[in-house]
Amino acid sequence: MTDPKAIQPSELDQLPDRDPEETAEWQASLDAVTKAAGPHRAAYLMRRTLERAEGAGLALPKLLETDYVNTIPTSAEPTVDGDEAMEQRITAWNRWNAAAMVTRGSKYGVGGHIATFASAAWLYETGFNHFFKGKEGDGSGDQLYVQGHASPGIYARAFLDGRLNEEQLDNFRREAGGNGLPSYPHPRRLPWLWEFPTVSMGLGPISAIYQARFNRYLTSRGIKDLTNSHVWAFLGDGEMDEPESTTALTLASREGLDNLTFVINCNLQRLDGPVRANFKIVQELEAQFRGAGWNVVKSLWGTAWDELFQLDTTGALVRRLREVPDAQVQTYQTRDAAYIREDFFGKDPQLAEMAKLLSDDKILECFHYSRGGHESRKVYAAYKAALAHKGAPTVILAQTVKGHTLGTGFASKNANHQMKKLSVDEFKDMRDLLGLPIKDSDFVDGVVPYGHPGADSPEVRYLQERRAALGGPAPARRVHPVAPLPAPAEKAFASFDKGSGTQSVATTMAFVRLVKDLVRDKETGKRWVPIVPDEARTFGMESLFPSLGIYSPKGQTYEPVDRDQLMYYKEAKNGQILNEGITEAGSMADFIAASTAYATHGEAMIPFYIFYSMFGWQRTADQMWQLGDQLGRGFLVGATAGRTTLTGEGLQHADGHSPAIAATNPAALTYDPAFAYEVAAIVKDGLRRMYGEAAPGEDPNVFYYLTVYNEPMPQPAKPSAPGVDEGIVKGLYRFNTAESAGLTPAANAPRIQLLGSGTAIHWALKAQKLLSEEWGVAADVWSATSWTELRRDAMDADAALLRGEERVPYVRRALQGAEGPVLAVSDYMRQVPDQIAQWVEQDYSSLGADGFGLSDTRDAARRHFGVDAESIVVAALAQLARRGEVKATSVKEARERYGL
Repeated sequence: MTDPKAIQPSELDQLPDRDPEETAEWQASLDAVTKAAGPHRAAYLMRRTLERAEGAGLALPKLLETDYVNTIPTSAEPTVDGDEAMEQRITAWNRWNAAAMVTRGSKYGVGGHIATFASAAWLYETGFNHFFKGKEGDGSGDQLYVQGHASPGIYARAFLDGRLNEEQLDNFRREAGGNGLPSYPHPRRLPWLWEFPTVSMGLGPISAIYQARFNRYLTSRGIKDLTNSHVWAFLGDGEMDEPESTTALTLASREGLDNLTFVINCNLQRLDGPVRANFKIVQELEAQFRGAGWNVVKSLWGTAWDELFQLDTTGALVRRLREVPDAQVQTYQTRDAAYIREDFFGKDPQLAEMAKLLSDDKILECFHYSRGGHESRKVYAAYKAALAHKGAPTVILAQTVKGHTLGTGFASKNANHQMKKLSVDEFKDMRDLLGLPIKDSDFVDGVVPYGHPGADSPEVRYLQERRAALGGPAPARRVHPVAPLPAPAEKAFASFDKGSGTQSVATTMAFVRLVKDLVRDKETGKRWVPIVPDEARTFGMESLFPSLGIYSPKGQTYEPVDRDQLMYYKEAKNGQILNEGITEAGSMADFIAASTAYATHGEAMIPFYIFYSMFGWQRTADQMWQLGDQLGRGFLVGATAGRTTLTGEGLQHADGHSPAIAATNPAALTYDPAFAYEVAAIVKDGLRRMYGEAAPGEDPNVFYYLTVYNEPMPQPAKPSAPGVDEGIVKGLYRFNTAESAGLTPAANAPRIQLLGSGTAIHWALKAQKLLSEEWGVAADVWSATSWTELRRDAMDADAALLRGEERVPYVRRALQGAEGPVLAVSDYMRQVPDQIAQWVEQDYSSLGADGFGLSDTRDAARRHFGVDAESIVVAALAQLARRGEVKATSVKEARERYGL
């Protein structure tokens, strides 16, 4: 057996070495350099060689890390196209007003964050002055994902250019009066300014990636040319720990999204302390992004460091910068020159010699102030490089100091995220540092003043001229006047009214059939955006593959294995379906981009995202809240819904609570339709409300959540009784009575009202028959299409009553005169139907599938949870027995008869 130690590295290479002698010469050269000039010089040469190879396009593994220096050297920086001194003054005003706004608000106890914008000011200002395209030029402009905690700086700039006034700044985080500013980027609260909610950390990065991807989708499908739109996402280095922040990095590189730039503010601090105390977050992020295929630009050091790098002829400085952990870099920011000389330079004899050539002021300038993210020319160079790079997205890692310019009490302190104000003396020091013409007398009664150079000042004129050249104000949200989409042909919906006869059809399939008809509509068909997370076949959607195509920027570069089949897997550059693979978070990000295209791009799109209902709200409810904040419109479809419907799948697949979670979202209209015609009616009404002519008082900025089931059942025809269509939309209507169901109860038979939603109505209908035939009880069956909408209507009625307006809740009006008690049942936990209990005048009780799901047949699961037809019968008899309308012994008899 060969000794492993005797194997040479070349022998471990699976590829044959066609010239071992040449290989040996290269290896000998490396050995010679290592021996003569040291290992650091050898490593330097190897790195430069690999970089050269990478630049030449040689097929080599990428370098995952580069030295801890700027990617773009000072000598290669482009000339800034503008007046740097003027931009310095503008930024100074914005820094001041951002800090003043938060400090003035602190007296109300409303909080706010100062340190984030202080560190990131130049990252934003450089973009606003030179790069970010507005919405008043051609196209849609750029899309800006602003870091949430930096919002005071964005408000300060809007104040400087006249879009906000002092009263609004003083109402930062105080919105109840109607003239305030939301804490963070919230489009629903400030819809003319903010486009994208970002402060639920981690959602900004994934949303930006899918927004850039959706821009390409719209272009490829010929809906709107967005080749000139660029997506900029401003993120924190600590935020990158969120799984959503990095989950879609490979999508961006795989699809070559060079219309996307991440700008990560690497101030080395998270909310409570260092991001990577014992490590280096910049290097970690560089490796992560490079490994994912991104172009990485590092902007770490300011021009003050140029002299130090010129003195570093041995590489000792670069080595030391690479080995010092982030927490120690943070410490240098707060210590004097003597400490830095000893701890940083004193660790290496070569660096100690270098330090002798540096004054204390020079050392403090470098270690306290000079960072790549604090100099406009460094940021400008990085942004230019990002836009010039083609074929891959770019991430800019900009190093800054958290709390920069706010004084020694803030800069790099672990607690600065929680520090909400500066003292008057600290503001005066800041004024002097920034060179602002604010007098001591302007501080009236210790209140820091806002600063403004004047509406006609050179600063404001310059700012507005720059923005005009770039297409208008930014950030900005615009809802361009768009004609309502025409309603699809009525026959697409009416075809469900006659029912399916004896054919069994699940409501999931009914929804898919409806969409197949709607996407064929000549006027609106192209507007539909089907989104599915790798479960299309589960939901019966494979028939859409060949007709609509699956979107891929590459098209289809292979022959699909099922090409000879009718429903083959078809990818296309102009494909309509977004099949995202196994990622609910990615699919939701897709949905958000599509659902807000009416505002972002002036193009109304109709997304529907169909998913395992258990893996929707439970997994991505935060994004659904983001969707509501962003005023998105569309249809979320929770398929394979219910706790007992998905046979055999078990606990983590059995959804018994998604309507309860959805009910917490004010923008979500939650429906649990039982029949195909109900699905059609709800979708029809949703298209009218969100994309057509909304009724007076209706908010079109909502989205619909429909639960649909995989349990095939014969679909009945829509009842011809008046009020059915209204009841479907409002949430409740009487499906039948005991008499209309063909039953013949006695004239004096006790009566009960059975309310069922979704698949549970079939159990109620069976119970209706058992109650009549075996117990002499007449039962009427109602379809409760939306417990949540019934509750919201009732709450609105309560609120109206407090205003002195008399209004009866719809649920009370619908049930008015209905005899007997009410028993409600669904395939969800009891709190779902119990939402309406307090507004039902009759005696009310409910059944539901509370607890964890389990693996078994549908019948066994329903018996386990006590929601099957027999359990409904027993519960109904118990209600009637309490009222004295049936014998108490009948309850025990029924339990025994049905084996309960």
